[in-house]
Amino acid sequence: MIGIVVSRADSASVHIGEHLLDIAEWDVQTDEGRPDADGGGTFYRREGFELREFDDLHIYLDDPAEAFDADLDLLAVVSRHSGETGPLLTAHFTGNFGPADYGGESGHFARACPNAQRAVVAALRDHAPDGYDVGIEATHHGPTRTTVPSMFVELGSGEDEWKDPDGARAVAAAVLDIEGVDADTDRQLVGFGGGHYAPRFLRVLDDTDWCVGHIAADWQLKAMGSPDANRDVLRRAFEASAADVALVDGDRDGLAAVLDEEGYRVVSETWVRETAGVPLARVRELESDITRIEDGLRFGAHIDADSYSVVSLPDGLLGEAQGVDLDASLDAVAETTVAFHTTEGGTRAIGRAAVAGAGYDELVERLCEILRQKYDSVVRENGAVTARVSAFDPAAARELGVPEGPAFGKLSAGQAVEVDGETIDPAHVSRERVVEFTV
Repeated sequence: MIGIVVSRADSASVHIGEHLLDIAEWDVQTDEGRPDADGGGTFYRREGFELREFDDLHIYLDDPAEAFDADLDLLAVVSRHSGETGPLLTAHFTGNFGPADYGGESGHFARACPNAQRAVVAALRDHAPDGYDVGIEATHHGPTRTTVPSMFVELGSGEDEWKDPDGARAVAAAVLDIEGVDADTDRQLVGFGGGHYAPRFLRVLDDTDWCVGHIAADWQLKAMGSPDANRDVLRRAFEASAADVALVDGDRDGLAAVLDEEGYRVVSETWVRETAGVPLARVRELESDITRIEDGLRFGAHIDADSYSVVSLPDGLLGEAQGVDLDASLDAVAETTVAFHTTEGGTRAIGRAAVAGAGYDELVERLCEILRQKYDSVVRENGAVTARVSAFDPAAARELGVPEGPAFGKLSAGQAVEVDGETIDPAHVSRERVVEFTV
């Protein structure tokens, strides 16, 4: 059950509430045991939702969830967004990394619902009127004592939008679209740094299967002060996000060191992207067995294999193949392994890999095929790959009196030339080059 909070002190909240009641069928009920100003009196219920109205501005409510009869899974507060951002639909969590200037308690946080936020952002995009942007905001303002996971879903950013029926209807429809969505997943992180509208963390929502809990933008970190002196605040942010992973935007070595000391995994955006869709237990295994993602671990097509063995890649053969066709060689590694080590920003494979079944043999065969673009013969036998190619031999050409210059070029390209009335065939000035690679 999702509780919906409407604040009569917020014209946009009231407007969104009107559209919520208009676009769905509701049962009108009465709670005589609670004052109308505090969510009692007339309230509304339908399958999956209960809507209650409060006189106070929502950011100053203590725990609006207490007003609801139903056992709530999460709370959605419909609200205005105020700023210089133009037409904008947003979602965010509440809390204060620093002083509580706008409701709640200093250094405390409401329980976030990261998976529900992802769902409502997607729904806002589906319903957004033309001209409206959709995004998320960093954590700010109250309340901080909600007893169920909660979020604000907002219409902004000024009076024109607060009165806009299309914008209000979009927010209302988006809230109703998240019926049955769980508050959490097993992939949630806390964000640190960056601007208030959190573009890096919005990318995480858009491009990966990770969800984002509380976010401390640059201004909130400044308000919080020393990370070392505010470890309790940081711990509360992780607890309220149901997360143990931190993504830090910008160069914040001091913060990262404190988070690491507190037992949280500080990761890069690359780590978040690379782990998308990969079981976290498998990520931990492979980072232990091969190398960390930040140091070049990449996952292959057989990431879901029941088991794997760690092998050394055939670096000589692989290096030669990468010289022939770098992209095809990397594809060959990725398509035959569970995971592998890379260098140069993930563009070259090297070192060790995890393989399952016949993956190693398949990789060697794929690399041999790439070498056949360059070599006349490529044979694998007795633990080695032998490649042979006939190549133009300048020394042999000189011995036959061929002058350097265009004649060398023709012979190298496989064309016969005439020297002093004698035809020199390319076969007369070529030699076989043999290269062997241990596999």
